[in-house]
Parts: sequence; structure tokens; C-alpha cells
Amino acid sequence: MLRVNARTDVPDQRPINAPRIERALMALGLALLAVYVAVRTDGALLARARVLSFEASRKSLSVTRGGTGPQNASPVDFSLWSEKRIDSYKQSLAQSFDPPLALLRVAKIHLQVPVLEGTDDLTLNRGVGRIVGTARLGENGNVGVAGHRDGFFRGLKDVGVGDSIDLVLPNRTDTYVVDKVEIVNPHNVGVLHPTSVSSLTLVTCYPFYFIGSAPQRYIVHASIASSAHLGKGLERGQ
Repeated sequence: MLRVNARTDVPDQRPINAPRIERALMALGLALLAVYVAVRTDGALLARARVLSFEASRKSLSVTRGGTGPQNASPVDFSLWSEKRIDSYKQSLAQSFDPPLALLRVAKIHLQVPVLEGTDDLTLNRGVGRIVGTARLGENGNVGVAGHRDGFFRGLKDVGVGDSIDLVLPNRTDTYVVDKVEIVNPHNVGVLHPTSVSSLTLVTCYPFYFIGSAPQRYIVHASIASSAHLGKGLERGQ
């Protein structure tokens, strides 16, 4: 007699392990939550971390007169900022930037802000920017620096002739004194023309509280007063 062995493949009918799946999903959810919190925390601290890292690199080159070293950066003061600019600043924290070229300090208005390269919107949301075509930081000539009127540079409205401005570079601090404040139209590029002495020109839009696109520019001119080289004391006119 011919025998035929019939074999039927039957799917595994064992019940699904629901508790194991639930634990796996919970672990995944917790992992995603941890990533979200880490990203938000890192973004909130990023700007301060960059300022502090710049100060740390400056300190590593040498020690300031008296051996005290530079002071830590202060948190950003939003008291004069528009809500729109505050939101734009916070959004910029998620972006990656090159280290700042310098720190701009204006003691009178309690301003300390990193100077970045360029003047696109994203750069000016994060800090202030060197205007391309003007002198490079640390070199002789007219250094142009731009900032938003409803953000970092709103406090310029309270800066006047005789006030000091510090530009903190990796190896020295250049101190400038304001010698002129003026309001010009946007096409007046003469304010950024090269100069024979080291000078600093801060540029922002004006009026400061204008609704919409501001029609004028607020210009703060300052000339070099001194340059404190780390470990070399104070030298005039460098």
C-alpha cells in the first residue's frame, strides 16, 4: 500500500506576551522623553556656554593683570527685548555656530554679547555680527558691528559720548570711547568707511520702538583708547 505523509505547517498559536510589549513601549517613551529634555536643556545653556568657553580659552592664553582672570558671563537680560526677538533668540539656540570672534562689553548698559561673523538674521538673533567689508577684529581700521534694535542693541539708546566699550579678544582687551552718536539713512555707508586709527562703529535700526521695518540707522562711533595685552600690562593706542 502506498503511504502518503501529509505535513501541514501550522502558525504558532501561542498568545502574545502583552506585558513584555507594554514594558518595551514604556522604555521607548522614556528614552524619547530623555532625548527631548536633553535637547531643550542644551539649547537653553548653549549661548552662555559659548561665552564661557571663549573666556576659558582667553584665560588659558594668559592671566589678566593682578592674576584674577576674567569674570564669568552674565545671563542674557531680556528686559528691553521685544517678545518676537526673545522667541527668535531661543530658536537660534538649537543651531550650531562657530566660536565667537570676541566679546563686546558695554558696562553702562550691562551688555555682554558674543561677536559673530556676518549679519544674517540667524547670526543677529544669537549675538551681534561683524559687518563684512569692515576691518577685522584686532586689526587697525574701522570695525563695524551690527545688532538688532529690539534685542542686544536696544540698550544703545542709553549710550552717549564719553562712554566706554570693551572688545575682548583672545589675547587682549581693546577699550574704545564713544566720540559720536548719529542717526542716518540706510544708504549712508560712509559711517563704515575705513579709518586711519582703530575705531569701532555699532549699527542698529532706528527708531528703537518703531512698528515694522525701521526707516533709519542708529550709529555709535568709538575710537580706541587703550589695549590691555594679557600678561603685558596696559599699552596705549595699540
